[in-house]
Amino acid sequence: MHYISTRDASLRALLSEAIARGIAPDGGLYVPGEFPHFNTRQFDGLNELPEIAERLLAPFFEGDALASELGAICREAFHFPAPLVTLDQAPQPASVLELFHGPTSAFKDFGACFLAATMERIRRNAPRKLTILVATSGDTGGAVAAAFHNKPWVDVAVLYPKGLVSERQAQQLACWGGNVRTFAVNGTFDECQRMVKEAFLDPALQESHQLSSANSINVGRLLPQMVYYAKSSLELWRQLGRRPNYIIPTGNLGNAMACVWARHVGMPIGEIVLATNANQTITDFLRSGEWQPRPSVATLASAMDVGNPSNMERLRSLHPEFDELQGQLGASSVDDIEIRGTLRRDSHELNRIWCPHTATAAKVYRRMLSRGARGHWVIVSTAHPAKFNDIVEPQTGQEIPVPPALAKLLSLPRQEKELEPTLSALRTQLQQA
Repeated sequence: MHYISTRDASLRALLSEAIARGIAPDGGLYVPGEFPHFNTRQFDGLNELPEIAERLLAPFFEGDALASELGAICREAFHFPAPLVTLDQAPQPASVLELFHGPTSAFKDFGACFLAATMERIRRNAPRKLTILVATSGDTGGAVAAAFHNKPWVDVAVLYPKGLVSERQAQQLACWGGNVRTFAVNGTFDECQRMVKEAFLDPALQESHQLSSANSINVGRLLPQMVYYAKSSLELWRQLGRRPNYIIPTGNLGNAMACVWARHVGMPIGEIVLATNANQTITDFLRSGEWQPRPSVATLASAMDVGNPSNMERLRSLHPEFDELQGQLGASSVDDIEIRGTLRRDSHELNRIWCPHTATAAKVYRRMLSRGARGHWVIVSTAHPAKFNDIVEPQTGQEIPVPPALAKLLSLPRQEKELEPTLSALRTQLQQA
């Protein structure tokens, strides 16, 4: 299996190289040169995340030095569950895919743990230390920091938009120290992401550092995220005999892209609907066909505050014709007033406490039912509501218990530096390390 750049298919790499680089030499994103195809019978007897992961990802590792270690990587990475929970009080059949049971209580833990397991093996005999740059709109940075903290072969630089994440998210980003440095950037997430992309193309940093990424621009993040869509869809397919539909909160489009890829290789997935917040770049594009990135705006669902989603490049690479693409996905936006209303309503009517991001998906679920949508729907729950207590508790009137792993991180001292949103500022900090 070779991986090619979304911008130039002649730029090819095996998986280890694609993961280590993070981004292709021309600034494009790595995608599989060709996709395998599965049928559901190939997963008969497989029920747990590690074993489904090993079967699903084997073709993506084919020909790579990591292929013989795939089983060990999957067992190491998928050490926490992704339960599918029936939404008993829903107006029509629905389930919740809970992706917040990892070390930092967010879905990003799956990709981060998998990436750490693969990179540790890739770097086993490397002469130079690796530097991972990660721009985060809230949850990615904490997950990456947790997965790579105290590993001697790597340094991590986390960039987040100061004041534009929840207080508990900020604490999770800045509580590490050691080989993890956290920068509170005086700008937006899009500016953080731009700084990271520019760093990869900067000759001075290329000479002084061995750089890689852990954002969803890294293909090593998306491959493991396919696994929980495979597992949950197979579970419902076996129970119901039909393909479940998914509603996915999305910002940078990585989680949704993993679901699209899972369906593309043959997993029993029906409709895919993206739930966005007031940042409507994706919804506007799927409606009009005009791709118009714009500055992001701050919302209650802060991890989705993205005005120029990187993974749209992968989506358009897979479906280059707009008419075809439009038939693959739906999208619907939810504003802050609707997020607050959904948090209140569903805490009473469904007995579910959502994070603000999951609330966007829950709102879209109700909206679709009002328009006559049929079938079994899966609401993808991306983070534990305790990470957003300052938003959720006033709406629900309920105190949210803090998971033990999160409580431990909240007790640690905070360590971070402010940074201006420029490549030169980032370069200076990295070269001082």
